[in-house]
Amino acid sequence: MSYPATRKVVMLDGAGRIWTAEEEMPAPRDGQLVVEVVASMVSPGTELGGVRRRREEGSGSASGRPFGYTNAGVVIGTTGDCSDFHVGDRVGGMGGGYALHATHACIPHNLCAKIPDGVPFEHAASNHLAATALHAVRRGRFALGESIAVAGLGLVGQLACQIAKIAGVYVVGLDRFPLRVEIARRVGAPASVNVANDDPEETVARVSRGQGLDGAIIAFGGDGTEAFKQLRGLLKTTPDGHKMGRIVIVGGASIQHGFAAGAGNIDVISAARTGPGYHDDAYEHGADYPPVFVPWPTRRNLELTLRFMAEGRLDVGSLITDTVHIDDASDACDKLIESPGDALGVVFTMGA
Repeated sequence: MSYPATRKVVMLDGAGRIWTAEEEMPAPRDGQLVVEVVASMVSPGTELGGVRRRREEGSGSASGRPFGYTNAGVVIGTTGDCSDFHVGDRVGGMGGGYALHATHACIPHNLCAKIPDGVPFEHAASNHLAATALHAVRRGRFALGESIAVAGLGLVGQLACQIAKIAGVYVVGLDRFPLRVEIARRVGAPASVNVANDDPEETVARVSRGQGLDGAIIAFGGDGTEAFKQLRGLLKTTPDGHKMGRIVIVGGASIQHGFAAGAGNIDVISAARTGPGYHDDAYEHGADYPPVFVPWPTRRNLELTLRFMAEGRLDVGSLITDTVHIDDASDACDKLIESPGDALGVVFTMGA
């Protein structure tokens, strides 16, 4: 099969400089799909979280690297055993080093899922972030009728609010950016609170009918100590005075807190990535895990989030604030870095 000799790709260097470049198209490995990308979505936290600091420090390597890990497009070639996919399939692809912000990408087939009819590429490009949120909700074992809070209404937090709602959970969203709180109130968590201005205790009491939260998700990076303390205080209290519930950490937050009697009988749960399989090279490029033993590995999580989009239960469109051509990627990233309260979902398109 013949592929383009070059591709456009968004680059990031150690000093925080971002630009669009043209590079040689890599050769696909066995088990990979060659995808002509239509849209990719930026993850403000994971991809751009440390860029502002690096810019302020004025140091770091000047050599750039391609970045990005969630996109969507059309299969233009396959290598090895990718029998579930065919040229012409619309797919959402994920994975660091694979699903780049680029016009073309080579992506392991088990890090891809077919896009159902009616789901735009721009929405499907959120698939890695959506599967991360899905895995976090599942890790929390949140059940029908329970009440939780989601602290951090970035993309993963917003998607976690919506997925928890699909599961029949009542959700309170918490953030300091008015735009994010407004979006969550519209599409995922009507009872969201701007914690820069208001104490969420009254809202939590109303949503939980005075019982306190069953759990929470921390969906941001950096220092999460104060958020952890606040969420712990909002959990249910047992008759002996201990706090009880589950707090899932999905955003890479660092937390300093005493445990045992200092925390009560709470479960602190780490939710890593998109579910089993991601970063298992043999899984990514080879056969799926047996469903009887591993019911929800990465690819099936991707498929489920795309199914939710097709059914109208997962609203990605409302999270997209900026859609720009890949040639203008630098300016769009600068907006996320320098004015994080003014943008949320940023999508790069690849067309002319």
